[in-house]
Amino acid sequence: MKKYLLVLWLAIFVIQLHGQSTVNFHQLDSLLLRLNQTHRFNGTVLYAENGKIVFKKAYGVADVRTGEALTTHSSFNLASDTKQFIAVGILQLFERGKLTLDDDFRKYIPELNYKGISIRNMLTHTSGLPEYFDIFIRYRSPLDTLTNEKLIRLMTTHPTAAEFIPGSKWSYCNTNYVLLAAIIERITGMPLQEYIQKNITGPLGLNDTYVYQVCLPQVPRNHVYGFTETNGVQKLNDLTNVDGVTGDGNLYSSVEDLLTWEQSLFSGKLVQQITMQQAFLPVKLNDGSTYPYGFGWFMDTVFHDYYHTGSWAGFRNLISLDTVHKRVLILLSSGNNDAARKLARLWFNGQNVSVTPTVLIKNIKLIDGLGTPARDAAVRIAGNKIQAVGQLTAFPGEEVINGGGKVLAPGFIDTHSHVGGSLKAFPDALAAVNQGVTTIVSGQDGFSDPIDSLIDLMNRNPAAINVATYTGHASIREIVMGKDQLHRPATLEEQGKMKILLEVELKKGSLGLSTGLEYEPAFYSSRDEVIELAKTTAIGGGRYISHVRSEDLQLSDALDEIIEIGRQAKLPVQISHFKIALKDNWGDAPKILAELERARQEGIDITADCYPYEFWSSTIRVLFPNKDFTSLSAATYATEHLFDPEASVMSRFLPNAAFKGKTISAIAALRHETTAQTLIYLVAAAEKYENEHPETEGAETIVAKSMSDNDVASFLSWANTNICSDGSNGGHPRGYGTFTRVLGEYVRAKKIMSLETAIHKMTALSAEHVGLKNIGVIAPGYNADLVLLDPDTVKDNAVIGNSQALSDGILEVWVNGVPVYQNKQSLHRYPGVFISR
Repeated sequence: MKKYLLVLWLAIFVIQLHGQSTVNFHQLDSLLLRLNQTHRFNGTVLYAENGKIVFKKAYGVADVRTGEALTTHSSFNLASDTKQFIAVGILQLFERGKLTLDDDFRKYIPELNYKGISIRNMLTHTSGLPEYFDIFIRYRSPLDTLTNEKLIRLMTTHPTAAEFIPGSKWSYCNTNYVLLAAIIERITGMPLQEYIQKNITGPLGLNDTYVYQVCLPQVPRNHVYGFTETNGVQKLNDLTNVDGVTGDGNLYSSVEDLLTWEQSLFSGKLVQQITMQQAFLPVKLNDGSTYPYGFGWFMDTVFHDYYHTGSWAGFRNLISLDTVHKRVLILLSSGNNDAARKLARLWFNGQNVSVTPTVLIKNIKLIDGLGTPARDAAVRIAGNKIQAVGQLTAFPGEEVINGGGKVLAPGFIDTHSHVGGSLKAFPDALAAVNQGVTTIVSGQDGFSDPIDSLIDLMNRNPAAINVATYTGHASIREIVMGKDQLHRPATLEEQGKMKILLEVELKKGSLGLSTGLEYEPAFYSSRDEVIELAKTTAIGGGRYISHVRSEDLQLSDALDEIIEIGRQAKLPVQISHFKIALKDNWGDAPKILAELERARQEGIDITADCYPYEFWSSTIRVLFPNKDFTSLSAATYATEHLFDPEASVMSRFLPNAAFKGKTISAIAALRHETTAQTLIYLVAAAEKYENEHPETEGAETIVAKSMSDNDVASFLSWANTNICSDGSNGGHPRGYGTFTRVLGEYVRAKKIMSLETAIHKMTALSAEHVGLKNIGVIAPGYNADLVLLDPDTVKDNAVIGNSQALSDGILEVWVNGVPVYQNKQSLHRYPGVFISR
């Protein structure tokens, strides 16, 4: 029944109805005009109902070099919309008895040794043939120009394996239609341009439609030149040395001619309707399933839409047919922006459409995140992306922000953050945005939430910042082994179960595996256990980040472990919050960095992140490296070698709230005992409290002075160190002040690095180290995460005792193009998203 209904539709498609269109084409005109004004569309459009033109218009120029105006008779390179013409050519030969659709294509191209491929497979992209671009790029000489016959010779000389068994799957491949064009040429003995003129354009009276490729001697008069606009500068982006081929592209036409062409398909003028019907049926695969593609046409059953797009060089085209209401939309575009094509198709299908507004930020010193010198520039944002960077002028009606000559940088990326745990209660994320951070990386120190839970939380409770995550070793360890079994190595069976959990999270977008090997839930794991999980991470394309097994007594062995993990698992490895927390080894930073460079020269991609403080924040239990929490000698060693009791403060102590904010020495004085004895008491009291209150997560936290500023400066300066906070929403001042402290203290005051280098370490280098893309650089196509700052006043104000004090000099912050923070005030906007690897 469906077959006969389709035939009936084909028969009546060209019948014109009387009366006015109910479609709001004025809206389409307004949208395309706005896109043209904002340099996002240069082209022509035609909309018709029942064969009658309802709306047509040209916007822009045919040649950016001359400014010649477009008309609706201007001929654009149709790119892949050429394929429907080739399909009709094949169907004409079928009707004339020159071939059958189930012929083996080697009947006409015997030189190629691909078995079992039919003409039908090639028409429907189910052949499994390899993409010819890749073959040509690999084997061409510098002056080669590819043609159809040269392609056949190239594929003969350099045989490339098929991608899959013919008919087993669908995969779009331009090689199919180049070879179909070659078959037309071989069967008819005439070049494709001659065949098209004699059998299609001539009979239909198409004056704007022709084959043109670079080997032809003359450029047609109404030829439109493709171009690309980058950073406000327009340059030709037209035919290349690939464009001696025809079939997959290089047919030119106008919107006027294309309407005639589309109507002819259903009139029987070129091929019979019953033959043409095959082009509009979904391809049936070997397993009986179907794919919504016919002969040069995609099918959208929701909107009863047959369509195809064309994209090549500086051309972006769309032809769409509504089979129920007998409507046609044709949009031809020269330019590399496909916003108009996307918008026009939404409009055609009756969906809500609007032009994404642009915003121009001008009068700035641009520091782009790449480490290059600051420069005068303007930045244009379109939606959540950066559209252009350079000497830009405002579009008509465009919002313009005056940067006041201050620095515009990419939003900072905190590669080790604990702010994520507070986003539900504090979605404004002031801890992050007050210091210019727009993206945080959670799942640190071996502890993480499942990605599904994280995404669900962000959907239900939107936040001002972006979040990415690692998968925590300790978290999956506890799921598999049980909380009471963590004080031993995992069995092989348990390792296998952990690998399965890790694989699932990696597929959902986890950045990789994080470990907190100094903490007890992971401390008892073997090196082999971690290496095996790291290998699983490598297979899944992830990375490894670690709070290493020791930052004090066994630091050397801990560094050897992470290097060995990188060596054996063959994946990038990162040292979290790099430090030397043993007084005896202060000053060893250059020696340690030399060892890491030696590993890098071996080919191990080892990097680090670091925060700019001499004190850390964690559980007091880490001050007992051997986990001998009742040993007075161990406690005494800790007070003499591992931290300064006079400068180390309990920032959380639930067993006795009066101890919060006091130094260990002050607490010891209150208790009339030594600091070593007090240390033992604090561990025991906290453990008892947690046992009595199992719902509590962490009864104590210490902010401990434990590092040398010279070592901190050395680690910060290493070329392979990026900046992180390891901070949360309070407690240690790093949660609110890390990034601004680097800019104020280490850049402006101490001058250990340039402002450009520091911002590189906060943006592009951070993105590279955790495997994030399209973020951390101010350049077209990157996420519009930005921070405007004053380099003369930027500084941190957070200190112990006032750890949530907001920074100075952060003037405005944008996340995904939306302003979220301005002049020390949250704007209460929540555009943050979960970012997958």
